[in-house]
Amino acid sequence: MNSGGHALTVLEFSRVLELVAGHASSAAGAARTRDLQPLGAAHDVASEHARVEAMRAMVESEAGWHPEPIPDLAAALGRLRVEGTAWTALELRAAVTLLLSSRRALDALHDKSLEAGVTIPLDGLAASLVRDPDTEREIDRVIKDDATVRDDASPLLRRVRKDLRGATADLVRMLERLMAKLESNHRVDDASVTMRNGRYVIPVRREGRGAVGGIVHDTSASGSTVFVEPPAAVEASNRIRELEAEELRETERVLLEVTDRLRPHREVLIATLDALVVLDSLYARARYAIAFGCAPAVLAASGHGFSILDGRHPLLLARDRSSVVPFALMMENGEHTLLVSGPNTGGKTVLLKALALISLMAQSGIPAPVGLGSRIPLYDRFFADIGDEQSIEASLSTFSAHLRNLTEIVHDATAQSLVLIDELGSGTDPVEGAALGGAILDTLTRRGTTTIATTHLGALKELAHEVPGVVNASLQFDAVALAPTFRLIKGVPGRSYGLSIARRLAMPEEVLRNAEQRVPKGERDVAALLEDLEARQKTLEARETAAAAHHDATVARAERVSEREQIVREKERELERAARSDARRYLLDARKEIEKTISELRAAGADQIESAAIAARRATEQKAAEAGEALAALDRDAEPTTEDRGPATEDRGPKTETGGVIEVGSPVAVATLGGKAGRVVELRGRDAVVAVGAMKVTVPLKTLTRVSKRALEPLEIAVPFIGDQPDVDVKHEVDLRGMRVDEAEIAVTQAVDAAVRADLGALRIIHGKGTGALRERVGELLSGDSRVRTFRMGAWNEGGAGVTIAELS
Repeated sequence: MNSGGHALTVLEFSRVLELVAGHASSAAGAARTRDLQPLGAAHDVASEHARVEAMRAMVESEAGWHPEPIPDLAAALGRLRVEGTAWTALELRAAVTLLLSSRRALDALHDKSLEAGVTIPLDGLAASLVRDPDTEREIDRVIKDDATVRDDASPLLRRVRKDLRGATADLVRMLERLMAKLESNHRVDDASVTMRNGRYVIPVRREGRGAVGGIVHDTSASGSTVFVEPPAAVEASNRIRELEAEELRETERVLLEVTDRLRPHREVLIATLDALVVLDSLYARARYAIAFGCAPAVLAASGHGFSILDGRHPLLLARDRSSVVPFALMMENGEHTLLVSGPNTGGKTVLLKALALISLMAQSGIPAPVGLGSRIPLYDRFFADIGDEQSIEASLSTFSAHLRNLTEIVHDATAQSLVLIDELGSGTDPVEGAALGGAILDTLTRRGTTTIATTHLGALKELAHEVPGVVNASLQFDAVALAPTFRLIKGVPGRSYGLSIARRLAMPEEVLRNAEQRVPKGERDVAALLEDLEARQKTLEARETAAAAHHDATVARAERVSEREQIVREKERELERAARSDARRYLLDARKEIEKTISELRAAGADQIESAAIAARRATEQKAAEAGEALAALDRDAEPTTEDRGPATEDRGPKTETGGVIEVGSPVAVATLGGKAGRVVELRGRDAVVAVGAMKVTVPLKTLTRVSKRALEPLEIAVPFIGDQPDVDVKHEVDLRGMRVDEAEIAVTQAVDAAVRADLGALRIIHGKGTGALRERVGELLSGDSRVRTFRMGAWNEGGAGVTIAELS
């Protein structure tokens, strides 16, 4: 694509590429990253991002991944096409590195510990990598790690090098003997055999040169010492030179032989090298994305708006991450031009460049510093008119340079292009600048070009109400700190803050008052309106924040209350189940006692009471069976609390199996008490609390039969049950249901006072189940009263969790 070289230069895209390239592991990978350019085809851009994400998954995997070394073999591979050329030992050693890196990269791409399918986008690169361990071993057999040819690379080379080492050693020994025979005035102190011009020589004082004879190959800096090859050493030196030439010929032959083995694989090796370089470039982009928290973005077609969430300027982010304030910017479908206004120090240019660089990075296959959920469109070209481009050489003023850029934009920008214009309409008369700027934006907007422009001209701010597709926006500014907040607000133009900034910078007040009077009344009114809108916006945001915090606290409190209610209900069910189980066990024990009594009476000959004993046994068995059924029903379906049951059917109360509606106050006959009559004082789901004479008992509804009021005569016989209290003037219980907390506190205190005065041993406090708040308050009152020895929750036949029994001291 034609990305627009001028725009990329102005936007400093090369600096971003350099920043990303710094995360590569090789010079070749860094160079490939610096060469990245925006791609034109959507599928190519998507493919690049898929490969970067696959590489990111590899890097962040448990095993991790780091590119293997990449040798610089591009030039050497180019020479392979010429027959007869041989690689150097260093280049052949680099070939081993290339093959080894390729094999290890393949192993990493096929690592079974990686999540299935994660490396699929890299399959194309994997197909270009080669695995040839035989060639690796062959080159390694010939070339050592220090990039020299091994002695055993060939039999001839091994023999030549052996002869060369022997001849060299013999020559050195001979020259050392000659040095030892020199006269002391001819000998150089601490001298040794050395080489000059490829020949072995001995150092001799100049006056001894005639005594030694031979060939002088060099002289010391002072001229007092000459380096002589004695006549006896000439033949031996010539032999060494011959062996060295033979070694060189054999070495070159070996290198050519190994090179010829690689020559048929030239294209494969080129593809392998390129694949490794691409992998390193992907690695650099993945590491950049990890380092700067770049989330994957959705790539979309241009012309349908965009959404940048948590966007950050890549260059500012690299300079000082902590000081960069993220921004959010969205343009809906049908919105083509965003006109950002505000003070000159409001960070508008920073925002403009950040938007462009984010788009350029995404279109070049580089993760951009944006948040999850961002949607970035793809453009066919990028245009930018940013900054002061005055050119003395071209005889262009700043305004002329801007006009040249704007003219190119109007001519060449399409509906799929991105146009960035900074300080539109500046550099000339404000009226003419605003008119020209408005015409340019009108043209680009009607064309459908995505345009982001900044301005501080008030006249351009009215364009949003005249041209469909133009949207105002403002960048918030802290007038106290004189610094931008980088918070963008769509739909509201920004104020200039010029006079406010001048006042903060200590401009004389009389000058400011004069300036304010010179501002047209219409503009003053607009500025005041915008200031009021900003204040209202801040107030609304503060209220929304407070409301959100209150809502969160309310939800958390409701969750805690719900958890406590659930715990209380579970505890109630556990206690009631234990109470029912205990009652059933007591009844079964009673049955055993009855059986024992019957046996004793029969043994005593008291047959006249057998029928009564049998009836008592049957009643006891019936009670045990009913308690067992209630326990089983509790296990199958936990009962809700009174508050959860809701109103009774038809608001008349439940019906018994024997017929008749049972309500609080109904006279009933209790089957489990031998048909004794009583009055219903409380309904509890499928159970009822019945007062029978001086006692109260909780029984299943199905065991009750409605009777007439005449049946409620005092019973001659009272059977005591656990929790029952004899009738006396002082009440043995207090009912708090329906009372407020303060009323309940008074009632409990008075009841305890009366019970203590009457010397009662216990007090039954009825508070109901409900949410448990009243029960908790009763517990607090009793625990703080020294006259209360202990208190407990009521047993199953005492009212359960709806009653507290206080034992008095």
